[in-house]
Amino acid sequence: MALRSLNLPGVGTKYEIETDKGDTIAIFFTKTGTIQMYTLQNGCNTPSAAVMNPVEARRLGNILTGAIIEADKESVEIAFSALADLRITIHTFFIPQRIVGKTIEDLQIRAKTGATIIAVCRNDKNIINPPPSFVFEDGDATLVIGESDQIKKFEHEIMVE
Repeated sequence: MALRSLNLPGVGTKYEIETDKGDTIAIFFTKTGTIQMYTLQNGCNTPSAAVMNPVEARRLGNILTGAIIEADKESVEIAFSALADLRITIHTFFIPQRIVGKTIEDLQIRAKTGATIIAVCRNDKNIINPPPSFVFEDGDATLVIGESDQIKKFEHEIMVE
């Protein structure tokens, strides 16, 4: 499988892969921020095209590598086949009023559920890996990671009103 790249002045960068069967896949990263993908099947004269934004392109990349198994509006489940088919879920939650003013340590989140808060978004700023002393405020959104059953336990034991 051959990989070629070409800088196209004023347009962006083109990456082209030719498969062992002779099919061609070309990816253009344009100066405008879109990603264009063209496929040309061996023996055909007309390519197929798709135009994606960066989020869509990353999602496609994850699908092609087998990383994303399931995604919805608030969570993503990732499978790591090299680690005995480990499946990790990352889920977002908005903090309920009853835990405003409490710390991660007060709530004993990891001890009770096995899940871990890996980030909090507060006033459009991200706090990555908040310490146990982190105090929740009204309007905080959290990013929680764990196995599916740990996320469900977090939702039922910590997030209940």
